[in-house]
Amino acid sequence: MPRFAANLTMLYNELAFLDRFDAAARDGFQGVEYLFPYAHPADELARRLQASGLQQVLFNAPPGDWDAGERGLACLPGREAEFKAGIEQALRYAEALNCHRVHVMAGRVPDGLGREEAEATYVRNLRVAAELARPAGVDLLIEPINGRDMPGYFLTRQDQAHALIASIGQPNVKVQMDLYHCQIVEGDLAMKLRQYLPTGHVGHLQIAGVPERHEPDVGELNYPYLFELIDALGFDGWLGCEYRPARGPVARGTTDGLGWLRPWLA
Repeated sequence: MPRFAANLTMLYNELAFLDRFDAAARDGFQGVEYLFPYAHPADELARRLQASGLQQVLFNAPPGDWDAGERGLACLPGREAEFKAGIEQALRYAEALNCHRVHVMAGRVPDGLGREEAEATYVRNLRVAAELARPAGVDLLIEPINGRDMPGYFLTRQDQAHALIASIGQPNVKVQMDLYHCQIVEGDLAMKLRQYLPTGHVGHLQIAGVPERHEPDVGELNYPYLFELIDALGFDGWLGCEYRPARGPVARGTTDGLGWLRPWLA
C-alpha cells in the first residue's frame, strides 16, 4: 500500500507553518515533508512531529540564496565550502528530526559555465556529501526538475539522474522521482516506473496533477493506475504530495481536496 506524506510547504497554506503538522495528521497523513526547516529550531519541529504522531520523511539541504533565485549549490564551482556547510547543517536537522532522506538541489547552471565543469563539480560535491551523510544513516536524494518551472536547472531527466548516481558511486545517493516533473519533461510514466523502481536507486517519489500542479485527480494523469503500478512494483518508500491545492489557501482548502487520497487510507 502506498504511503503518502503531506508536503507542508505547499499544503495547508491557510495555516501558520507550525500548525500544519496537526492538520496533516487529522487528515490521515502519517508522514510529512517540506522544502526547508531552517527558519524554525529543530527541537520545536521535533516537538510538533511527536505531538502529531507524524514521521519526517524528507526536507531539502540549504539551497544558497533562495530569494535571489538560487536553487542549490551542488553544480557551482567556487561554492564548495558553502555547499559542505549546508550539508552539515542539514544533517544536524536530520538527526534531530529522525529523518533519513535529504534532497540536495543541484543548482542552476550560470551563463558561461560549461556542462562538463558543472557536472564534475556536482559529482565531487555529492561524493563529499555522501561521505558526511553515511555515518548518520541518511540518504541524499537528487531530483530532476523540469525547465519550465525552474529554467536553467542542471538536472532535468531521469536517465541523467541515474547516470550521475553511477558516476558518484555512493550507495546512499539516490533519485527523488517527481512524477509531475517527469511527465512534463519526458512522459511515459508507467514505463519509467517499470524501468527505474526495480533498480533500488529511487529513494522517494513525489506527485502532483499535470499541468497545473494541483491535486493528483486534477489534470491529465491517471494516478490511481500509477499508484497500483507503484504498489505492484514493490516500492516501499514514501509518496510526497507536493502540490498546490486547487481551492487555494482558504479554510479547508487542502482538506476538501483530499477525496483522491481517502481510498488509499482505508
